[in-house]
Amino acid sequence: MKITEVSAVVCNARMRNWIFVKVVTDQPGLIGWGEATLEWHTNGVVGAIKDLSELLVGEDPRRIEHLWQMMYRQHFWHGNGVVRSTAISGIDIALWDIAGKIHGVPCHQLWGGRVRDYVKMYCHLGGGSMEKFYQTPVSDYRAFAELASAAVADGFTAMKSMAVPATMPVEGLSAVRHAEGCVAAMREAVGPDVDLMVDCHARPSPAMGLRFAKALDDYGLLFLEEPCWPEAVEGLARINAATTTPIATGERVIGLQQFRALFEAGAMDVCQLDITHAGGLTEARKIAAMADSYRIALAPHNPQGPVSTAASLEFGFSQPGYIICESVHSDVPWRADIVQESHPIDPVGRLARPHDRPGLGIELNEAEIAKHPYQPEVLQRVFYPDGAVGDW
Repeated sequence: MKITEVSAVVCNARMRNWIFVKVVTDQPGLIGWGEATLEWHTNGVVGAIKDLSELLVGEDPRRIEHLWQMMYRQHFWHGNGVVRSTAISGIDIALWDIAGKIHGVPCHQLWGGRVRDYVKMYCHLGGGSMEKFYQTPVSDYRAFAELASAAVADGFTAMKSMAVPATMPVEGLSAVRHAEGCVAAMREAVGPDVDLMVDCHARPSPAMGLRFAKALDDYGLLFLEEPCWPEAVEGLARINAATTTPIATGERVIGLQQFRALFEAGAMDVCQLDITHAGGLTEARKIAAMADSYRIALAPHNPQGPVSTAASLEFGFSQPGYIICESVHSDVPWRADIVQESHPIDPVGRLARPHDRPGLGIELNEAEIAKHPYQPEVLQRVFYPDGAVGDW
């Protein structure tokens, strides 16, 4: 059995271009699908997939670990930069899809079988609408409450918001008060039994991140995400030690070595590795094993397309430490036209159930994908009031 083709299939979904990876074999009808979506770097990732294909065509797709090592270590430069690592991830996911199809079982059966009966899913406020999630002013507490109530009406019992605005490295308490006002309004709207998460988007410095964390500590958040840059390992550890709210990070972290530094420092309680960036399902399983040794929970970053979601759910059914799956379900109205989703979803509670189809269990409609060709992603730029560059 040999790989005959590795290619990228790009589908524009407004905020991001979904980069699907197609791996074709010499066995009739046996192909695998992966995803390598990386906002504002689409052309770079597509080029990296083409470069990596030189290593893979003619190789046996069943030798997944061997092929991963080739992609990561050959061509001289290691695959620990985000563009190449994302390309590796997409190809690796597709290889696992092929492995499941060869054996006629869902991917989670290849990793020891199912450890749970369902995976709980959470949404972004607005269901994936770029404008509602990222551009609702933090001064509009009522809007946050209404969006949270709408998510509950849509069946979700867990949701995430962007209640923390861009802040300078050190500033007064106005932004902190706004964040607290938004969270208080959401909590009052949905009650104590709905899980709320707040994404800081690594906007604050460690000093400001600590202020936000302490201000929100009494609202029972499931977790506070990226209260500062992941590179600020000691800052994250300081915030994590000073609050009872679990701190989550990891979506911008690549590979075992970077995660090890965060784990050893006590910088997180929730690991948000991104399967489409951190090295695919092969590396995700290794990171998960390391996280388990520190008793760190898994809640993978997953605001991307439907292949990423299928991979995250299959991963979740195999991992004891996996607590919840991020989902975007209303980013574009034609999402269901391009993919036959794999996992049945309970409309009340938004619980994903296991499927019995081989591999990831999805089917992509390339004719429908072709109706949404590549377009440059919508730019997101942030500047502080004095004109200095901020973090989006």
